[in-house]
Amino acid sequence: MPSFKGSRARKPRLSVISKGPLEIPSPTEADWPKDDEKGFAFRDLGQDLDDLPQPYRMINKLVNHLFDCAWEVIEEREALREIEKSRIVPTIYPPVAEIQLNKMPGGMAVSQEYLFIGGVKGFSIYNLHSSKRMYVWEKFKVDVSSIWATDLGNEVLIIPVDELGIVRLFYLYKDSLFLIKAINETDDTSKQSTCVKMELSQSGDYAAFLFQGAGDVWLEVYKLPKETWLKEVEHPPSAVNPKKKTKQLQLSTPDPVVPETVEPSLGPNQSPNAIQDLNICFKSDLKLSPPVFVMKIKPPKPIAGTTFKSPLEIISKTEDYFGLGSGQNHFIKDVQWQQHREIFYASHKKYLEGEWEEEPLSKATFHFFTNAIAPAPMEIKSSSGAACILGIHWTGSHNFFLYSLNKILKDKTDCDNVWPCAAPITVSQTSSSSSYLALACEDGVLLLWDLAQGFLFGVLALPEGCFCESIHFLRFFLVHEGRNIYPEGPVKSEMMCVVLCTNASLHLVTASGTKGPTSKVLLERSVTHPEEDICTVAPIPALPGMVLIFSKNRSISLLDVAKAQIICAFAAPLHRQQEAPWKPLFVISPHHPYFLLHGACPDGNTTPTDDAKDITDSVFCFKFEDYPLLKDISKNCTISQKDLEEDQAFSQVLPLEKRCEQFLQKSFQKLSKTQARGYEPWMRLRRYSIILHKENLKK
Repeated sequence: MPSFKGSRARKPRLSVISKGPLEIPSPTEADWPKDDEKGFAFRDLGQDLDDLPQPYRMINKLVNHLFDCAWEVIEEREALREIEKSRIVPTIYPPVAEIQLNKMPGGMAVSQEYLFIGGVKGFSIYNLHSSKRMYVWEKFKVDVSSIWATDLGNEVLIIPVDELGIVRLFYLYKDSLFLIKAINETDDTSKQSTCVKMELSQSGDYAAFLFQGAGDVWLEVYKLPKETWLKEVEHPPSAVNPKKKTKQLQLSTPDPVVPETVEPSLGPNQSPNAIQDLNICFKSDLKLSPPVFVMKIKPPKPIAGTTFKSPLEIISKTEDYFGLGSGQNHFIKDVQWQQHREIFYASHKKYLEGEWEEEPLSKATFHFFTNAIAPAPMEIKSSSGAACILGIHWTGSHNFFLYSLNKILKDKTDCDNVWPCAAPITVSQTSSSSSYLALACEDGVLLLWDLAQGFLFGVLALPEGCFCESIHFLRFFLVHEGRNIYPEGPVKSEMMCVVLCTNASLHLVTASGTKGPTSKVLLERSVTHPEEDICTVAPIPALPGMVLIFSKNRSISLLDVAKAQIICAFAAPLHRQQEAPWKPLFVISPHHPYFLLHGACPDGNTTPTDDAKDITDSVFCFKFEDYPLLKDISKNCTISQKDLEEDQAFSQVLPLEKRCEQFLQKSFQKLSKTQARGYEPWMRLRRYSIILHKENLKK
């Protein structure tokens, strides 16, 4: 077949033709006749084709057009082929273990060495060392849709949510499983509320649940008495009727599945050598203390007209000045508010005359904070590491509300502080230690806060056309001798996070107390391969500076954010005939170097086109220590403070950081005194306003 490389479609060519007869020139140049332009004529070689009769002339044009189009396609494919040749294909690692399931799981959670999987009318508990099922609870009315688990020392708190939206608390202590309470279960189904979101504090002291029902939405906060639970299970009450106890044990003995004898779980400080055989059993004879209700929070009410007649009356009847000027405590008369509505309707009349769609219920995003940014005035503080503040923002709201958790039932549920933003908040995220907060606004602006120190890192605008979709905090790391490492000592005022934008681009955002925030593009959206767009990002705490990238084509890769380079990829037999877009179900261990991924794949005896009933569900385990490229990364990933100071690359940075830290500490001390002094003038102004208001009433 002839090669067309370097050629293009047929183009018209011109030739020079002499009008007179051709003569042989003489051998002497002096005798050559001078060129006479009038003696030559230009002729188009394609003119003969244009002179063809129809339909041959039309056929010729169509053939030429098809040739041009075909050649453009050939050139595009050649360019793509050259790009594919230059692309570096990363090493792909298969899973090291597999847990087969009988149905698609309704959520997964990892705590210590346990794996909790939501299933049919309950959940299952697996041992991660042996990949064996230890226990099954199947006593719900419907299937479990999501599940959470958190460490409470050596104990585990399990929180499954079923398809009816009922949330329950379970307590796992050694070989015993206890049902604490169903938070929102009612006998009257017409009054049944649905749990749509939940959040646990880092230390497991508090839990918040977002409920909706009967056209309303609200947030409930509970205090979890974990110390009381531990005392109750370690020292159960002995004054129990033996006959009654025997009857209860007989009723609770027939569990749905006989638990298997497998290796027990490991605590945070235990080693595999300490494992002994263990059977988990459900205990129904001991009732643990229920969680303590703290407060109920509803979405902020829309701004309405006030009944106050004068600013003097407003000041005299307002209890405190917190929130004034934030858009939350504005006082507008009914007449002014009516005029504002009339002006708005007159300006946008042509857009408002259509049919009104019912506004969806407002949803909340909420986070727990430790001993940081305590809303003043607040004299009571929780113990070290315990949550003391709840931060929340509602859909379409400009404000980030802060609520103190040190409340009693008699206290009001009004917010203690308000942080206003210039645009509605779309995404918010906190670090694992609750030291940093990132707020993403609707206009593509990021606000970065250092909550531990109480100051703003700065405001960062994403590139034009980029809007934040999700934020993921990274544990602060350093690049030392070509490797990413964690400093062994505490690190203050150093923040790193990756931001996934709506255009599928990935950015690395860094900030510190000594310089403003900066942004760096890690991955851009692929124009030639849109199927490789990122759909989910997840940091790996056990690997410094590493994040998992889940793409729309169901590929999984490991990205080094320091080098902006793909290290390797992971392969699991995922069923590619599933519905799009792909929503990966996975869980990453917060302390150990592995992650688990749910995959649905056809059986060995079936083909990919078979029915869904022939597809088996499994959970695949990827352990980084078992892969050659990641074996060294997962080990010795920390560096001591002494080695860090001796390194010449960092020896000049540390003294400056220490001086800046001392300067900031002095500034914070002055700030606290200034805030204390600012409350006194407000109280004097309020007392004076009350006196003037009474005098005006007498007149």
